[in-house]
Formats: sequence, structure tokens, C-alpha cells
Amino acid sequence: MAIVRKASVVWTGDIKTGKGEISTESGALSSYPYGFAARFEGARGSNPEELLGAAHASCFTMAIAGELAKAGLTAERMETKARVTLDKEGEGWAIKSSHLTLEATIPGADDATFQKIAATAKANCPLSKVIRAEISLEATLR
Repeated sequence: MAIVRKASVVWTGDIKTGKGEISTESGALSSYPYGFAARFEGARGSNPEELLGAAHASCFTMAIAGELAKAGLTAERMETKARVTLDKEGEGWAIKSSHLTLEATIPGADDATFQKIAATAKANCPLSKVIRAEISLEATLR
């Protein structure tokens, strides 16, 4: 059974001065601004790398919770930070890495078990997989 989640963007203008709005099906984001200045110049608004980082950190942390449950453990608290790196590549840009940093309090866990669970969650969370996935596209010009 597949679960489908939706998001959309609307963009107007050119790459430098144009503006975009991000919306999610859940309403968590509704016409939230993004654009060149937010992505490359530190202006207010979001950017794809920040959103990827938030998605990766949240997915990974849920995957850890699932792996902990399999081991009979429950986290008291977990905090995951993601650092997504966008590097210049030739004439364009490429996301080169997503670095996750996890701090966790898990009663009853030893470090060896924790490291094994964290590695399993990193490898198997759906967002880690999508970063390696084939990307398909359907484009329609109107």
C-alpha cells in the first residue's frame, strides 16, 4: 500500500528576482516564500536544502524510534540536526551531503546498541533512500 503526500510550488519571474511559494497538503506550509535571495544570500524565506534537511532529520529520528522499539527501548528525548551542503559544481549546483547529528537520552541503551540502531536507521529511513533513488519526471508545457 503506497502512501502519497503532496506539496506544490508556484514561481513567478526569473531566477534572481523571481519569487516562489511553497505549500504542503497538510497546511504546514501555505504559500511560504522562497527564492534566490533566501537560498543564496541569507534573506528571509525557505530553500530546498533547508526543507530537505528538515525532512531527513525528522524521517531519520522516526526511524530510530522504530528501531529502538524493536530492541525494547524507548527514547526519553532525541534531537537530530541536519546540515545539507550545497556546493558549486561546474556551471550549476549540487547537494553533496546531508549530515545528521543526533543527541539522545535512551534509558537502558548501551553505546554499541545505540550506534548499531543509529546506523540501521540512517541506512533505512525513506529519506535516506530517496537521496539515492531514481528520480522520475513528467513535464507538461502549456
